Amino acid sequence: MLRAGIVGLPNIGKTTLFNAVTSQSSAVIANYAFSTSKPNVGVVTVPDERLAPLAKIVKTKVIVPASVEFVDIAGLVRGSSKGEGLGNQFLASIRETDTMIQVVRCFEDENIVHVDGNIDARRDIETIQIELALADLATVERRRERVQKGAKGGEKTARAELEVLDKLQPALEEFQPAKSVSLNDDELAIARNYFLLTMKPTIYAANVNEATLGGPDDNEQVKAIREVAASEDSECLVICAQLEADLVGLAPDERREYLESLGVKSSGVDQLIQSAYRVLGLMSFLTAGEKEVRAWTISQRSRAQDAAGAIHSDIARGFIRAEIVSYDELIGAGSYATAREQGLLRLEGKDYIMQEGDVVHFRFNV
Repeated sequence: MLRAGIVGLPNIGKTTLFNAVTSQSSAVIANYAFSTSKPNVGVVTVPDERLAPLAKIVKTKVIVPASVEFVDIAGLVRGSSKGEGLGNQFLASIRETDTMIQVVRCFEDENIVHVDGNIDARRDIETIQIELALADLATVERRRERVQKGAKGGEKTARAELEVLDKLQPALEEFQPAKSVSLNDDELAIARNYFLLTMKPTIYAANVNEATLGGPDDNEQVKAIREVAASEDSECLVICAQLEADLVGLAPDERREYLESLGVKSSGVDQLIQSAYRVLGLMSFLTAGEKEVRAWTISQRSRAQDAAGAIHSDIARGFIRAEIVSYDELIGAGSYATAREQGLLRLEGKDYIMQEGDVVHFRFNV
């Protein structure tokens, strides 16, 4: 399951956003630093309008969407890389996630204390980047101590590893993320073994007030975040965490109408999930039968046999063929029988590259 960590400084709206994302109010919200002393975890279903029409075709009432796990991680401050505040816990929690959603405060509110006394999005981002880079630098330095002896002795694996460390360390010393370093595929494979925090894809969430949500282009803080995101080839979303929390109690139609009245096409929650899929290179395929209709998450360009493994390792091991029809073609045909008569169903082998929206039935033997 995809795991996304919601990170940022204290008192910038992380927990409010988490509650909105997970449609719950169980996480603690308070106007003081470190109110989130332990990570709050919630599982969220991925919106997928294709599942209900499929369920009608196969006559099932059981619909199982794909899921994303969101983690509300304790706020970070200067010195977190050295254990200040809840630094060690914060950093350990980030290591367990696939992507970071960095919430950055872009609104003024005299009733909500900012840890640095005023609003400055670029400074806040730099604070987090510096702490993450320092934590990664410590990891790289420790690893260097371990491999130097082997490298001097001519060990090929140690020498290859040392070359990667030689590329990573200067960037981290300049507080640049490890993902900014140019590495080939073999070097990337080595670097991934370090579980560096600054290697993780980052989504920036500019947290604005409701008045700004419909026209964020004039907000200087949003502009600054977008510039940072563009420089890193990251994504930047504009959200209003408090509005998202308020929308939780509304029916879907009411929620959509209210967002439209603000000039917003979709909720920030949906945007976050879609963005996480994009930055991690994920996609969904579908299975549909009398038992259930379900969406499964896989990496883009996954082979059919790998997709089978997402359901169960036995299916991948005993893979014979994949019977596939595209969602649009199946909906147009109205039934599996008609799709088969029209020649829309096709048999694919284990090396077939899965496409978004493929509806699949795996044939296997174990």
